[in-house]
Amino acid sequence: MPHLSHVQWIAAIVASIGVGISKAGFSGFSLLHVLIFAWLFGARGSTGVVLPLLIFGDLSAVRTFHTHAQWRYIRRMLPPACIGVVVAAWFMSRLSDAAYKPILGWMILGLAALHLLRSARPNWFGNVPHSVGFAWTMGLLAGAMTMMANAAGPIFALYALAIGLPKFELVGTGAWFFFIMNLIKVPFSIGLGLIQVPTLFLNLVLLPPILLGVMVGRWLTRIVPQELFNRLLLMFAGIAALRLLGLF
Repeated sequence: MPHLSHVQWIAAIVASIGVGISKAGFSGFSLLHVLIFAWLFGARGSTGVVLPLLIFGDLSAVRTFHTHAQWRYIRRMLPPACIGVVVAAWFMSRLSDAAYKPILGWMILGLAALHLLRSARPNWFGNVPHSVGFAWTMGLLAGAMTMMANAAGPIFALYALAIGLPKFELVGTGAWFFFIMNLIKVPFSIGLGLIQVPTLFLNLVLLPPILLGVMVGRWLTRIVPQELFNRLLLMFAGIAALRLLGLF
C-alpha cells in the first residue's frame, strides 16, 4: 500500500467521499477527487488509483437509479466514447507525468468553464439538435476525457441537457454509461501500469468513505441547492488548476 502521511490520508478520504457525492447526483464534485488524487499520486498516475473507486461508486449509482436509464442515448454515445478511450490511452503512453500535469490543469479549467457556461446559458445547450454528429462529438470527448482525467461528467451533462433528459433520467443514464466506460478503461489502465496491486489495497481501504459520500449526496440533493455547491467547487477547482499549470 502507498505510504501516506496523516494529512494525505485525510485528503484521500475527503476525495473518496467526493466520489460518492458526485455519483449520487452532485456532478460538480467530480472535480474534487481529480484534484486531490492528482496531488497525492501525480496527474497521470492518479487516473489508475481513482478508477476502481469510480467503478465502486458506479455500482452504487446503478443500483439506485437503474430504472431511470435511457438506453437509446447510451447506445449512441458508446461507440465514439470507446474510440476516444483508445486514442487517449495511446496519447497517455507517450507522456511523462511532468508533461501530463499542465494538460490536466487545462482540462480542469475547461471542464470548470463548461460547468459555468451550462449554468449561465442552459437554454443555449437545449437548442442543440438531436443529431448523430453531435452524439459522436460528445462521445469522443467524453471517452478521451474519462480516460485521461476520470472527469467526463460535465461533457455528459452537456449532452444530457441538449437532448432534454430530466434530472433522474440524467443520473440513471449517466450511471450506466460511466459504469460501462470505466470497465472498458480497466485493461488500458493496467497496460499503462496505472493500476497496481499496492493501489488496489488502498482502494479497499477507501471504499467505506465512498459509501458515506453516496449517503451524504442523497441527503444533500434534498436540502441544498446544487448550484451553490457547484459554484464553490468550481472556484476551488479553478485555483487548483492554475496551481497545476504553475501560474502561482
